[in-house]
Amino acid sequence: MKLVRIADAKNNLSRHLEYVRAGGRVRILDRNTPVADLVPVDTVEGDDEDAALLRSLARRGIVRLGDASPFPNDLLRPGPSDPESRLLAALLAERRQGR
Repeated sequence: MKLVRIADAKNNLSRHLEYVRAGGRVRILDRNTPVADLVPVDTVEGDDEDAALLRSLARRGIVRLGDASPFPNDLLRPGPSDPESRLLAALLAERRQGR
């Protein structure tokens, strides 16, 4: 979290908003006393109780909201090709030997 004084927040508001849009947080200080936080707008869809609770937890820093992608791209890539099943045979032989 970035800490800035009120004068810096006023003079560089655009720069601080760009930082917040990228996911950062800015705490504004008045004579070294925190008075406000600039935080990204919540991205959780829906107004049900679960979504409201999740937004509340994210605002307090207890959880971090993930992106909408359910799986990393690497997870969906096919694995190595083994048409003769040599890898499987080696694994089964090793298990039979108790290693």
